[in-house]
Amino acid sequence: MERSVNYLTFALGKGRLANKTMELLEEIGISCEEMRDKESRKLIFVNEDLKLRFFLAKGPDVPTYVEYGAADIGVVGKDTILEEDRRNYEVLDLKFGKCKMCVCGPKEAGDLLLHHEMIRVATKYPHIAKDYFYNRKQQTVDIIKLNGSIELAPIVGLSDVIVDIVETGSTLRENGLVVLEEICDLSARMIVNQVSMRMESERINQLIKDLKERL
Repeated sequence: MERSVNYLTFALGKGRLANKTMELLEEIGISCEEMRDKESRKLIFVNEDLKLRFFLAKGPDVPTYVEYGAADIGVVGKDTILEEDRRNYEVLDLKFGKCKMCVCGPKEAGDLLLHHEMIRVATKYPHIAKDYFYNRKQQTVDIIKLNGSIELAPIVGLSDVIVDIVETGSTLRENGLVVLEEICDLSARMIVNQVSMRMESERINQLIKDLKERL
């Protein structure tokens, strides 16, 4: 008797990330008609022919869905992977959404980074900031978690520097800030649940292979 094929489930970061991922998947013959309907109130979109399911989630939730097996595969920014620090396999750099995680601030704050002084760092990414300063620079800092415009923090005196994503640097320049140190390169990545990688290795490895040939 033929074994029934399980669905492979994708969790995609909402917005531009999901759109770019679907464009890429369409290039290797994977589409989902239901997702084209922008008015749809559905939460899960299905391609019955290929036994694939897709759902959209907030970026920081994607690694959680994947770690706990609610999704087999996730697509999310490297910044989110580093910040959430979940147990997943990172299998592919999708090469879009490229930017950098940087330490930024007024030019004169550069001296504070050289002398290992106790400084205040504002960021949306406390885990990444702590890892960078404590483990890579061996510098003790006071990390302040913010959710809004991080650039505001050094301007109003809340922090000495910030740790944030830099794409073009125009927002920094407009606010009199500069990149002081680069932490790492970022882009969209594909992650896979550890159990799914074993149980569905053939289908997942084929998907990775097909995508690699397109990148």
